[in-house]
Amino acid sequence: MPSASAAKEDFTTDQIEDVENGADHRPHITVTEEDNRIILRKTDKVILPILVWVYFLQVLDKSVLGYGAVFGLQKDTGLVGSQYSLVGSMAPIAQLIWLPFASFLIVKIPSRILMASLVFGWGLALASMAACHNFAGLATTRFFLGLFEAACLPLFSIITSQWYRRAEQPLRVAIWYAMNGVATIIGSAISYGLGQIPSPTLKSWQIIFLFVGLVTIVTAPIVYWKLENDITTARFLTERERAQAVERLRANKTGIGSEIFKWDHVIEGFLDPKTYLWFSMALLLNVGASVTNVFGPLILSGLGFNQNITSLLNMPFGAVQSIIIMVASYIVQRVRVKFIMVAILVLPVVAGLTTLYVLPRDHSHQGGLLAGYYFLAFLYGANPLIVSWILGNTAGQTKKSLVMCVFNIGVSAGNLVGPQLFTSKDAPAYLPGLRAVLGIFVALFVLVFVQLANLVFLNRMQARKRVLNGRSATIQDRSMMARYTDVKEEDGIEDGSMDADVSDVTDRKNDAFVYIY
Repeated sequence: MPSASAAKEDFTTDQIEDVENGADHRPHITVTEEDNRIILRKTDKVILPILVWVYFLQVLDKSVLGYGAVFGLQKDTGLVGSQYSLVGSMAPIAQLIWLPFASFLIVKIPSRILMASLVFGWGLALASMAACHNFAGLATTRFFLGLFEAACLPLFSIITSQWYRRAEQPLRVAIWYAMNGVATIIGSAISYGLGQIPSPTLKSWQIIFLFVGLVTIVTAPIVYWKLENDITTARFLTERERAQAVERLRANKTGIGSEIFKWDHVIEGFLDPKTYLWFSMALLLNVGASVTNVFGPLILSGLGFNQNITSLLNMPFGAVQSIIIMVASYIVQRVRVKFIMVAILVLPVVAGLTTLYVLPRDHSHQGGLLAGYYFLAFLYGANPLIVSWILGNTAGQTKKSLVMCVFNIGVSAGNLVGPQLFTSKDAPAYLPGLRAVLGIFVALFVLVFVQLANLVFLNRMQARKRVLNGRSATIQDRSMMARYTDVKEEDGIEDGSMDADVSDVTDRKNDAFVYIY
């Protein structure tokens, strides 16, 4: 228990709840750099491992359909024509349908309950796929898998924004998002190992679905046990540390969470041009990602490699993804500028697509073609940077939830549209599809700078608001500093007063909000 003197300095539980609901008065809390490091270290030990493991399972569970196909899924279930492609499309279709509702659930349902429920739901759907024997069964279970996974990326993004400073977010998003590559590597190894198990009753693909599905189901109660709903009730922090954890996030000016769904946030989100630029970037990026997600092995085989070599060459692609995600996000955390890194990551993809488009498909050009294909891995470094860019530029729990769901709708739409650019009649070079995706990434490069111009304009508007409200036009953004510094009175914070920085207020309504680039 804190001492009497400490209690006067710290938030009480009731005061913290008042802050969440927008109360106006509180005592100032002192947080040193050492306090900041202790709280960050504790958060990384408890919150981050859950995000990493569950996101790994989400990627793995979504991708096992492809591993099942290798072990005879299509033949055993009687899939014909385009039915296999339709089964694969059911997950993003479900996400498109459910994501608008997911934005409401993320706000209203505590994180530990929501995440545990989602994990159990998609694990059960995956395990149930092992019992399917026809197209209808596979399509139904795959739909529910996509439905329960729909809120995953938005929820993880919101949780990251609630626990970390804006300067800390890019690397943390990258750590859990890098599981895309890790799941590609481990999933290939798991499917190969499970596929060798002899069974008189179960097919190899059924064993794969059951094993991965059951691991996910078992994870659900662990998530409920270990995950925290928010800072104000965190069991791994002392009461003093909870108050300091709230204070250290003040400079973010994005709030610390709320369970009140606010329609004015929804309206502002839909009227904000940033929302549509984020959506467009997600759409374009993930249309391009279909080159590797859906047709990567086909493109590799079209380079002249045999089936076994093609499989081996695609496995390191996951490692390249993870390395690029981590390196790019680490650089961004050091230099604290996102737009330029996103733009830089697009350039190797353009170069890779150009190489695949112009080089002849013959043995003498295999090295160059393979290098061009691996250049496409750079596109995976952009998604987590865009996610952290959104989180750093959106305040208000409902608005953040809405914008992240709109972003994920763009991701799902891109996953649906992308495969339509590649048709079997264009095999093995797929030149029309490559040409279309090349144009898409050029457009994405331009959009990055359109968003930059928009954010610069918004900061100028914020400066005008501050002047009209009798404050200085220029304020220092402490949330992007490498070392933690306490909020000072010159930032507009008076001792004993409560501003909008840690309450549930949107970025447009808080004139102290500084948009980051």
